[in-house]
Amino acid sequence: MGTLIILAILVLAALGFNSPVYWFVAATLVYLYVRFFRAGQGASGSSSGGGGGGGGGSSSSSTRMDSDYHSYRRRRDRMAKWERRYRRERPWNVKK
Repeated sequence: MGTLIILAILVLAALGFNSPVYWFVAATLVYLYVRFFRAGQGASGSSSGGGGGGGGGSSSSSTRMDSDYHSYRRRRDRMAKWERRYRRERPWNVKK
C-alpha cells in the first residue's frame, strides 16, 4: 500500500512541472501518508518515546532480543502500562 502511495506521489510530482495543482495534490498526499499511514506503523515507538526517561529505547528493543530477563520485564511492563492507559482513555476504540 505504501509503495503505491509513494509511486503516486512521484507521478504527481513529475506531472507538476506542467501544472502547479499536481504539486499541491502531491504535497497533500505526502501529508496524509505521513500523518495516517506511517503513524500507524510506529505508534508504539512514538507513544512510548514521549513517556519519559525510559521510553527512548523501547522501539528498538522490541525488534531485537533482550539481553536479560530484567530488560524483558521492563519492556513488557511498559507496554502493558501503555495498553491499559489506551484502553482507559479510549474504551470505544479497543477491540474486544
